Parts: sequence; C-alpha cells; structure tokens
Amino acid sequence: MTEKRSIPIMKPYFDDSEAQAVAEVLASGWVAQGPRVAEFEKAVAAYEGSRFGIATTSCTTALHLALVGMGFGTGDDVLVPSYTFVATPNSVEYTGATAILVEVRTDTYTIDTDWLEDFIPQQYQQQGDNWINRDSGNRLRGIIPVHLFGLCADMEAVNRIARQYKLLVLEDSACALGAMIGDTHEGSFGNPSALSFHPRKSITTGEGGMVLTNDEQLANQLRKLRSHAASLSEVQRHQNRGYLLPDYDELGFNYRMTDIQAAVGVAQMKKLDFIRDERRRIAAIYDREIPKYAPYLTIPLEPDGYTHIYQTYASMVNPERLGFSTIEEAHDFRNELMEYLDDAGIATRQGTHTTHILGYYRKLRKLQPYDLPGSYACDRLSLALPLYVGLSESDQFYVLEHLRNFSREKGIN
Repeated sequence: MTEKRSIPIMKPYFDDSEAQAVAEVLASGWVAQGPRVAEFEKAVAAYEGSRFGIATTSCTTALHLALVGMGFGTGDDVLVPSYTFVATPNSVEYTGATAILVEVRTDTYTIDTDWLEDFIPQQYQQQGDNWINRDSGNRLRGIIPVHLFGLCADMEAVNRIARQYKLLVLEDSACALGAMIGDTHEGSFGNPSALSFHPRKSITTGEGGMVLTNDEQLANQLRKLRSHAASLSEVQRHQNRGYLLPDYDELGFNYRMTDIQAAVGVAQMKKLDFIRDERRRIAAIYDREIPKYAPYLTIPLEPDGYTHIYQTYASMVNPERLGFSTIEEAHDFRNELMEYLDDAGIATRQGTHTTHILGYYRKLRKLQPYDLPGSYACDRLSLALPLYVGLSESDQFYVLEHLRNFSREKGIN
C-alpha cells in the first residue's frame, strides 16, 4: 500500500536571497514605499516590455486604480468574462461602472470574442459614436480580457473589437507574468495591464500588484492616486524639506506597496525565467501522461504561437468521455474525485468560479447558469492539479496514479 503523501496545490519558490533582501530593507529603516518599490517596478516593466510599472497592494487595487485613471465611472458598461475571480468585476463596480458578464471559451478559459461579435450589436444600439445598452441606457465603454491561468486571451481579436466599438481595454494579467503571444508579452499589446504577486502566482511579494502601461500621463496619474493623490510622493517630500505635508486636490487611495514586499519581488524577479521553465516542464509531463492515466480529463490548451506560463494547471472533466449526458453528472464526478484526492493528501481546486452564479452577481444581474453555458461548464468541470517548482516526479506520478485509481474504482476505463 502506497504511503499517504501531502502535496499542496502550489507553494512559492524561495531561497536565502529573499530573506537577505528583506534584512537589508529592515536595516535601512525605510520600510514603506521607497527605492525598492521603484527598483521592482523597473524590473517588472522591463521584463514585460512596458515603459512604466506602478506597484500596488494587490491586483484588485491595480485594476481599480487603472480603471479610475482611465476615467471609468457611473453610466459606463465594461465587458468582463464571467469565468474569472470575483476581483475582476468587483474592480469595475468599485468605480460606479457596470460589469457586463460575458462568455468564455471552454478550451482556453479566455474571453470568447466570437460570442462578443454577436452579443454587442444585440445588446447595444449605436447613437453617434457611442453604443448604448438597450436595457439600461449605459454607454459601452470598456473591455477587460483576462489572461486566465497564465494564457493570454486572443488580443488581436480583443483589440479589433475595441477599435470597432471605440472601447478602452484593460488587461487582467493577474496570472500571466511572462505569458506571450509570439514575441509579445502580456502588457505589451497596446493597453494597460494589471499583475498579481499573490503566493499562487509565478512570483510573489506575499500580496501585491502592479499596473503596466506605456502611457506616461496615465502612469503619473496612477502614482499620484495610489498615495492619497498627494501632490508630492514621499521620496520627493523627503528630498525637499519633508516637514511640510503636500497638498491633496483629488480623491485618492492608499494602495502603496512596501519596500519590504518589493525587496522580495526584486529577488523573485531574478528567478522568474527558471520558475517559468520549471512550471512549463512539469506541465508538459501532465500533458503527456494525463491522456494515459486519466483520459476523462481534458488537458489545458496552448494555442500555436502562445506561451502558457501555467500559473494554474487547469484541466477539465470531459462528460462525453465519461458517458454522462449532463454537466451536473460530471460535476458530481469532479467533486467526488477532488474528495478522493484530498483523502490521499493531494490538494486540488476548481479552476476558478463563474461570477454570474455567485450570490452577489446572481442577484444583481439576474442571469441563469446556462445564460453563459461555457462559463458555467468551466465552473462545474474544471480541476486544477498541483504544480509548483519543487514538485518531484515521484509526487507528480503519485497524483497521476490516484487519478487513474479513482476512475478504476468507478468502473471507468
């Protein structure tokens, strides 16, 4: 009998360099936002090919800050994939704008641009240069493609739709640091983007986020807004007789990252290529072995020309392969499988949730589950498997063996 193991869904990759970097910040006495934050911003922006990085407390605050800086507010509609972490639509709602939940593809988990091509002219009517919601009277003003699980959305199609309807685009790149289409990194498709440095992401600062942009005016505005909209930054104030407080002539926020966090981020950035390559190597083993060990799972798609960084290894239970006639039957199978794996010490998750069936948005938007069937299927059938730097081949095959054993116990070949 195989001894039970303990395999987490994810764990960050650290060595002594992070502790040393934090110790240096503590010794300096400057632990709030300061020179290490600036260093981290430059490192991330340079890696992704953007001119400016604006560090924040989380990706949620990065999204909110960017939306405010881009001028979104009451009366604006913003198209948001329903299959995404709730922070994406929440950040829109914080501004007073309305998150319009839209469909995703079940093979890539990203925004379904073909679906949008039909939806927009059905839901909106043109009035001059604007497209007006036939029900609410709101103006269609923006779109947030989510680069989910480390795979970029189809940005050529997203940008084409944005040009056609004169929409502003903000990329939710929470999971996608290092992801590319061709040689173009997320954040370099001509739009602002927002990153996350949560512990489940490729690199981490504990909590933290960043806006990337090539627009200098927007970058300056976001730097101001993240610090209560102070007329001078802390560094500028201390360089110029810091005993007087700056002026505050706008409504701002306290979204500042600390130098302690940024020091960790700088150390993590030096490992990013190694982390990316290791995650892709481990994902390739799953890709190769799952069709043999668990053919009832569909492996994540990496389209030609795309670089997936596998922030999450998100597979899908295949109802047809299991002989199920409904998503709900396959959903029950998925949940039983997750319980079985948990009993074996293997942590799993559903990929993420579908927002339109969550309590708040279900009541607010009054959508039924099958109004967005692709998003609903992703919610009910997705299964994220353990993937992290340091996952041994032995542990990975322990996962695969238990995927096979479960189906055998169920009488499924």
